[in-house]
Amino acid sequence: MPSSTSMALLHNVPKFVHLFAAIFVFLAVIRLYFFPLFTASVFSWRQSAPAPPPPLPPPPAPGAVMAGKESSKCDISKGKWVPNPNAPYYTNDTCWAIHEHHNCLKYGRPDDGFMRWRWRPDGCDLPVFNPAQFLELVRHKSLAFVGDSVGRNHMQSLLCLLLRATYAVDASPVQDENFRRYRFPSHNFIVASFWSPFLVRAQEADDPSGLLKLYLDEPDTNWSKEIAQFDYVIISAEQPFLRPTMFYENRRLVGCHYCQSPNVTDLTKYYGYRMAFHTALRVFTDDLSGFGGTVFLRTYSPTHFEGGEWDRGGSCVRQRPFRRDEASLDDEVAFQMYMTQMEEFRAAEREGRKKGVKLRLLDTTEAMLLRGDGHPGRYGHVAGANVSMYNDCVHWCLPGPIDTWNDFLLHTMKNEGGRLATRRRPGNERNPSRK
Repeated sequence: MPSSTSMALLHNVPKFVHLFAAIFVFLAVIRLYFFPLFTASVFSWRQSAPAPPPPLPPPPAPGAVMAGKESSKCDISKGKWVPNPNAPYYTNDTCWAIHEHHNCLKYGRPDDGFMRWRWRPDGCDLPVFNPAQFLELVRHKSLAFVGDSVGRNHMQSLLCLLLRATYAVDASPVQDENFRRYRFPSHNFIVASFWSPFLVRAQEADDPSGLLKLYLDEPDTNWSKEIAQFDYVIISAEQPFLRPTMFYENRRLVGCHYCQSPNVTDLTKYYGYRMAFHTALRVFTDDLSGFGGTVFLRTYSPTHFEGGEWDRGGSCVRQRPFRRDEASLDDEVAFQMYMTQMEEFRAAEREGRKKGVKLRLLDTTEAMLLRGDGHPGRYGHVAGANVSMYNDCVHWCLPGPIDTWNDFLLHTMKNEGGRLATRRRPGNERNPSRK
């Protein structure tokens, strides 16, 4: 028979069960009530955190690079400037390659509209420069700029646009601002500049005349001895030819430009300009046997001095592009320089075609004729600086209209067939950074 203790425990069991059940129910209610608030708080914290930036788009596949001939038959040199609210594509804060004299925003230019236009050819479209696409085309290749300070201005524009997609390292063999090389390791691509403002051999005067001597039939060896190793070459020159000079051929004095000497024929600056381009282009068609690269001649870059010449109070203060009906190539100097280039280019192109040398034209003159708003003017230096050209209406602000020259360049390169036209295979290239 059960003892009295056992009976007491049996009698108390329902109380323990009820107590346990009550505690369980209480905890369940608390959890159901507070968990939604807790989870909402957690998710709301996660949503308030900034989202990571989207990854950069991958470079286009080679097939995509080749699919760019929609305007191959269009004359991209004729057109108009249209607003581009997406520009600029870099700034003076994001690009270290901008030369001080072209850094217009740094030196206080108050307007920024000059950066927000793009060139639209008549009857077709010219895509804005795509750095990833360009880098695919030039993988394991090299590009050289040969010319004056406007050509260097162009190189710096290209560097800034490419730095949006990757990085570059200084690969210059010597520390000379006139001869720079930059390597893009991600694509094994080299960009180089060769300072040669006259393209031919030039010698400062060693006589009382003080006039520069140009040897018009001798290419400047600073570039001509190095150029065979490059896949692409962009040649240009303009304003230096306006200065008084003495002309030599076969080491003999044949004439001059504005030398004011009674015993020397004034052949004009146009003669010197013609002969310099004749000699420079013949380096590729005659002097370099089997040159397999592509040579681009970039046409004359107009100046926009108003109210006087560069040294007589001329300035450039416009804040928007000209319309075509507001400007034309009626400036005698610009017209003659441009036509001289075109004539020498066509002659060299015919000769090159016979020998398998590719010469191509970057005809940017008309587009830039309309951009009197794109120069540094007085915003290429600190106010009151003692500089030779206080109002610079020759060079171009960066970022600015000159970036369009790279739209022209990429368009022309794509129409060449891109990577299918390469003369070197990866692993067997002659890299200009290694000599």
